[in-house]
Amino acid sequence: MAKILVVDDETDLEVLIKQKFRKKIRNKEYEFFFAINGVDALEKLLDNPEVDIVLSDINMPEMDGLTLLSRLSEQNPLLKSVIVSAYGDMENIRTAMNRGAFDFITKPIDFEDLTITVEKTLKHSKQIKETLQAIKENNILKMYVDENVLNFMGSREYESTIMANETIEATVMFIDLCGFTKISETAPADTVVTIINTYFDEMVKEIMAQQGFIDKFIGDAIMAVFRGEYHLDRAIDAALAVREKINSLPKPENLQDFIPKVSIGIKSGEMISGNIGSASLKRLDYTVIGDVVNTAARFQDAAQENQIIISEACYNQVKEAFKCKKIGDINVKNKAEAITVYEVIE
Repeated sequence: MAKILVVDDETDLEVLIKQKFRKKIRNKEYEFFFAINGVDALEKLLDNPEVDIVLSDINMPEMDGLTLLSRLSEQNPLLKSVIVSAYGDMENIRTAMNRGAFDFITKPIDFEDLTITVEKTLKHSKQIKETLQAIKENNILKMYVDENVLNFMGSREYESTIMANETIEATVMFIDLCGFTKISETAPADTVVTIINTYFDEMVKEIMAQQGFIDKFIGDAIMAVFRGEYHLDRAIDAALAVREKINSLPKPENLQDFIPKVSIGIKSGEMISGNIGSASLKRLDYTVIGDVVNTAARFQDAAQENQIIISEACYNQVKEAFKCKKIGDINVKNKAEAITVYEVIE
């Protein structure tokens, strides 16, 4: 459910909002909160930190909308605001935008325009939160995040919602760039890093398109985690997309003997999610661990070029959605008995 804070000293706006959005409120798609000025809005946000966007007037007593924008930018850089005001002159618009407003709507309100703007702003807010979660789980990218965002991500609010240690149902995928280790032993360092980063970038795009998270880069391999509804299906969709993308890339001009291919292992099930590492070194990695993770890595080891390997249990879950071929039984490290595996074809 999207949570929206409306800030306006005209109380009749609350009635209009509830009337115009009654269906979304009734269907529990939107939940609205109301404040009469900037001071009241900040108090409401303390009580409701999960608010997604703010719709604010400019001219209000005690604290106006432009001052509120400045305070919001300082306290919560993730929160997106839309100014809804009768003051539609360019000076006010420019000031609002400079203070962090995402959009600007003039009164009298065109509710069709307001609806489109709210949907657009909510979508942008959701994308930012998803990206930040991926960044948090990917230590390599943290250095590129704005300081205010990092402060928020280190807050109790963020830690309590995203960083909890828990047992989860999820899917783990390991993707290895076949043959790259041999190339890295002979090619210049700059060439190796540039090429592998290019391939990783393409893989990451396909993983994130399926709402997967990059857990870590391991040499020339990627470990990704998929959570939520249809996590196994989305992982396989991502694997197929990664394979197709890598196969479509041209040969590196300076590595003519290298043809990019991937091998992929996927396993779904119960695993532990939490902060793993050394507190004394101040190096903790938010990751997943357990037998499912280890088995997915072994499947990737067993996979040949262009192969996507899954377990029999995973096959039984997705056999109506994907074309698969039985490979047979394979022996994996630390497993007393052989495991029956399948290859995902398409």
